[in-house]
Amino acid sequence: MGVIKLELHCPQNVNGMAADPQPDWSFDDLRSELDTIEKKLIPSLDFSAPFDKKRPRNRCDTRGFAMHVSDHELGCSDSDVEEEVVNSSMVSGRKFSFEELDMSDGYDYELPVYAQCQLMDKVGLAEGALHELSYEFQLYVSEEVRNKILTLETNLVKENEKFASQIAEIDKHRRIQQERERKFDLQYHRTIAEALDNHLTAVQRDHEHISQLEEKRIRDDAAREEAKRKEKTFIEEKLCKEKIKAEEEARLHAERAEIDKAAAEAEKQSVEGKRHAEKQVAELAATTNAVETLRNGVPRIETLGQVVPAGFDDKKQVSLSGRSMTRASKNALELEKKRLRIYEKLTIENEALKASSDQGNRRTGQNFNRLIKTISATVENVRTKADELFNLISSPEYPQSMSIMSFAEKVVFNCENSQKSDGFIFACSRVIVLVTSKIPLALDILLAELNRVCMYTVPKYVEYSPALFQTREAYFKAIGYKEIYGKIENTDSYVERLSSIMRLYGALVQTEIGGFQNLHGLKEGWAWLARFLNSLPANLYTAVALQHFLEMSGYALYRRYRNQFEKLLRIIARDFLKALKEDNSDSVNAKLIKVKTSIINYVESSRFKKEPEGLHLRGHLDSNDFF
Repeated sequence: MGVIKLELHCPQNVNGMAADPQPDWSFDDLRSELDTIEKKLIPSLDFSAPFDKKRPRNRCDTRGFAMHVSDHELGCSDSDVEEEVVNSSMVSGRKFSFEELDMSDGYDYELPVYAQCQLMDKVGLAEGALHELSYEFQLYVSEEVRNKILTLETNLVKENEKFASQIAEIDKHRRIQQERERKFDLQYHRTIAEALDNHLTAVQRDHEHISQLEEKRIRDDAAREEAKRKEKTFIEEKLCKEKIKAEEEARLHAERAEIDKAAAEAEKQSVEGKRHAEKQVAELAATTNAVETLRNGVPRIETLGQVVPAGFDDKKQVSLSGRSMTRASKNALELEKKRLRIYEKLTIENEALKASSDQGNRRTGQNFNRLIKTISATVENVRTKADELFNLISSPEYPQSMSIMSFAEKVVFNCENSQKSDGFIFACSRVIVLVTSKIPLALDILLAELNRVCMYTVPKYVEYSPALFQTREAYFKAIGYKEIYGKIENTDSYVERLSSIMRLYGALVQTEIGGFQNLHGLKEGWAWLARFLNSLPANLYTAVALQHFLEMSGYALYRRYRNQFEKLLRIIARDFLKALKEDNSDSVNAKLIKVKTSIINYVESSRFKKEPEGLHLRGHLDSNDFF
């Protein structure tokens, strides 16, 4: 409880006498003042004896009093107030206890015990005056205390109201400030968002502009390269035509000279000799007409809708009057010839061995066929089949040349004569790489077999010439159609076999196995694609070959060559697909449209960026040490 000390003052004088002593008086000064007062009052008093200041008074209680005011009475709830009132006007300097005062509303005052006791005593005039003054002073003090308490209560109530009002103002100001700050933050974030949006828009616009400039530069470069290529091709064709024309004119002149010579000799001979000469002249004239026909230009076909009226020696590069009928790059033809020489040499060796071990050869072929047929897209199966095939090729029981030939033939046979899943093709390509990395000759024979069965794996294409193909079937045989039971297979069967072989070739070039070298890998696949686009015409067969090659090897080529591969795809979409022309046959047109749509979807949907289905073997995570 807090204590409030109030210093109460008596009236300054009573009847001309000072009743309020100085607060710093000593006891002797007080006694001197009392003697002075007594001397002034003695003449009017009936007491004969003077008032003895030395004699002690019998006081019931000599203690001072302390005035206590509770917080409840003041209206406070947090602290207690204690007031100590010091009566500085008392002679003895005692403190009065505030608890002895009656604070009732009737202002009834009951004298303290010591006052009642003093009333019983006989006192002098001065002392009676002091007691009267004390009583009046106590009444005054009580009134003052009440007034003070009322004032304090009023002030406290006002202070509480003022405090509550200020708290309310502060809360209101805080809410206003918070709302203002919220609006400011909202406006700030909005400004930041608008600035960021404007910045991102500007950056995107700049990137689009840069991209447009880059695309334009690429198109311009491609256009310049195309113009240079066309100009170079035109010049080469012009020179070639001039050379051919000169050779044909020289040959025609020589043949006419021979005709004239034969005619002159025929006149000198007998009738029988004359007939013989006329027959010879007719043959020479027919030859001359054929040469003139070739000089004027030979039509060519790219689809099967036309009738092919000439004959052709199957599986050979054809030329007439210095002009080659095979479309292929020089390097591709040289590689094909090299493989064919190895293939023919091995075939000759096997022919000599077949006479002595024909039964063993059939059994070897059956073993190879069984092992290749049972290949599946699992790690353990691929490892097991590769080891068994390698052991079978290296076995001393059979000649290795015959085993290698059987291995290549059975691989191609199983892939071209049945519709296999992509998983089987990828697994088979892994087996091929595992075997050929240990036996390189097997890869040359396998590639030669692929080139022999499907010329688009070279890549090359045989053009049509009416002077070379006597029948339609002759041309079909030249481009790889098979004769089944004396009849040429239909286009659907041929296209199906072509797609199977190209899927195997595409899977082979993209196969990479840790610890094993693919002797015909992505580098050769990239070269094949470049030679294909530079040399081969756009028709149904070449489009099918390109589609299946891209579907199997496009993902690996993109991972290796990135932007260069995308440029090639743009060239395919821009030049190759536009060069595809419809044919008179509805069935051919339907296939052509289907293949064209597949290639367009492959390029536009960026399927080359996605891993093809079946590329990874099942359970390869358990065999990381092997693959």
